[in-house]
Amino acid sequence: MAGLIPQGFIDDLLGRTDIVEVVGARLKLKKTGKNYSALCPFHNEKSPSFSVSPDKQFYYCFGCGAGGNALSFVMDFERLDFPEAVEDLAKQAGVEVQREERSDRRQSSTPRKDSPLYALLEQAAAYYRQQLRQHPKKQRAVSYLKQRGLTGHIAKTYDIGLAPPGWNNVIAHLSRDSSEEKALIEAGLVVENEDSGKRYDRFRDRIMFPIRDSRGRVIGFGGRVLGDDKPKYLNSPETPVFHKGQELYGLYEAKQQNRQLDDILVVEGYMDVIALAQHGVTNAVATLGTATSEDHLKRLFRLVHSVTFCFDGDKAGKQAAWRALNSALPVLEDGRHVRFLFLPDGQDPDSMVREEGQLAFQQRINEQAQPLTEYLLSYLSKEANPSSLEGKAHLAALALPLINKVPGSLLRRLLRQSLAQITGMDLDKVTSEERNPAPSPAAETTPPQEQHDAPPHWDDDWQPAMDDYQPSYEPSAPAPAPRKPGRKEKKGVDSPLLQATRTLLHHPHLAGLAQQANELAGEDEDEARLLVALLDAAQKNQGLSTIELLARWHGTALGEQLSRLAEQEWLLNNPSDNLEQQFFDTINRLSAEQTERHIDKLLAKSANEPLSIEEKQQLRDLYRRQRAPKTDR
Repeated sequence: MAGLIPQGFIDDLLGRTDIVEVVGARLKLKKTGKNYSALCPFHNEKSPSFSVSPDKQFYYCFGCGAGGNALSFVMDFERLDFPEAVEDLAKQAGVEVQREERSDRRQSSTPRKDSPLYALLEQAAAYYRQQLRQHPKKQRAVSYLKQRGLTGHIAKTYDIGLAPPGWNNVIAHLSRDSSEEKALIEAGLVVENEDSGKRYDRFRDRIMFPIRDSRGRVIGFGGRVLGDDKPKYLNSPETPVFHKGQELYGLYEAKQQNRQLDDILVVEGYMDVIALAQHGVTNAVATLGTATSEDHLKRLFRLVHSVTFCFDGDKAGKQAAWRALNSALPVLEDGRHVRFLFLPDGQDPDSMVREEGQLAFQQRINEQAQPLTEYLLSYLSKEANPSSLEGKAHLAALALPLINKVPGSLLRRLLRQSLAQITGMDLDKVTSEERNPAPSPAAETTPPQEQHDAPPHWDDDWQPAMDDYQPSYEPSAPAPAPRKPGRKEKKGVDSPLLQATRTLLHHPHLAGLAQQANELAGEDEDEARLLVALLDAAQKNQGLSTIELLARWHGTALGEQLSRLAEQEWLLNNPSDNLEQQFFDTINRLSAEQTERHIDKLLAKSANEPLSIEEKQQLRDLYRRQRAPKTDR
């Protein structure tokens, strides 16, 4: 498996890349003072609000808030995953992407080349296309496709082909010796009988549908039988380049046909995708013989904010919808939408769109697709009828664990409110009573135990992003002291800690003049930890630019917080001098508080036992530090 892309390579790549060239190759830029402007590609607008700064190597839209560096622009504009965007920029820069491979827990950077299976699978796709045009027995396949209403244009768009009858057509065409046959086996094109060792083509007498990844590379195939063989549809097996639980048929083609995708329609079969595209519905994708997974949905939500599932209205379709709903709940952030459309009995998307046409089918989606929230409660209400008290309690017991999976706090709250209206229950009170049950008579006579506040929220995603930085407490340790009074800021106004973090993002060189991060690492506040982590990275990697700092944590929770601080108008302009002074004031305050904590710890120890010579010297040094002049710019 390919390793991670080294951070040093990403930093170097961003240093080689000019964001004006990257954006200008895709948008029409106009020089406006020091910066460039354009119509934002991420939302509809009539006057330009999209600004690109060549000095900061940063873009920001004042209309929709989109912002970032050259890497994030390529990801969002081209709808690529992070590694694919890195490869795209590297190709433009004329360099080869490096990967880190782990061996005995040691990492070494080695160039990664594409798997040879990609070229082999592309050759197979070309062979299947040729057979559909030239094979003596092509007519049966051509007649079948015409009967399904497909034109030559749509067949070319999806590269439909033909695996001709016979046991060794692909073997004979693509291999010359045993080693090349083994490559065909690894690619899933050829099967080897375990008992006899005989090798034969996996796909025979089938319509072939190439499956492409987000970069358009063939990674596998689906085949629809023309004769009486079973199964009716056959997919490539798992291979080093094909993982059916993560891929979606037609996603690459949907992106190619739609510059601006707003909604993706998930259907069940290859022919559904192609027939819909034939009739103008070009945003459909299909899973590859598996249930829709959480990975599928995460991938789709990187492209769009709305996903609609289209299923047959029979029992199997509703079971598939319920499985899809369960996969969607953990990724349902606020602003994301999932809907379910059930077709009349005996119909599928292919037959439905051919019968009623594009406009009527689209109208059906708009008017009949049911939001996930409604479908969730209506589905459970059939099992737990809320017409009785017992039914209400049963419904709440079924629904609450599912609702609690929703990460979007606003949506989760609205779902709880809807459930409360149906059941007539005060769900907040119920949940509170479950967390804090009334004490039994025996428990009332027991002396109360010492209580500790729960530790503040600590995002697990921070830890791998912070290099050597460690939290000041373990989950099982006593909670840190609560936030001191007077530190809470007015609503809508960033605290001094966040302002200092923003200033450090804008002026990374200030880190070299500030207190060492390891001397501040005992800070308990989330905002202080954010500043300390950034300070630590800038001190260990002097010379990093703002964009390189942001890139170090791209795709992590910490990176999202830093991006939110960076994606504001000030990043395209120089901040005032007093922000730098405020940065040093904040560092001085953190240092003073840390010194005070160390002194208190040593004094508390001295009250119980004598201090060692080293500890006494440490205490004297701390007192001197406390009285020393503070750092200034």
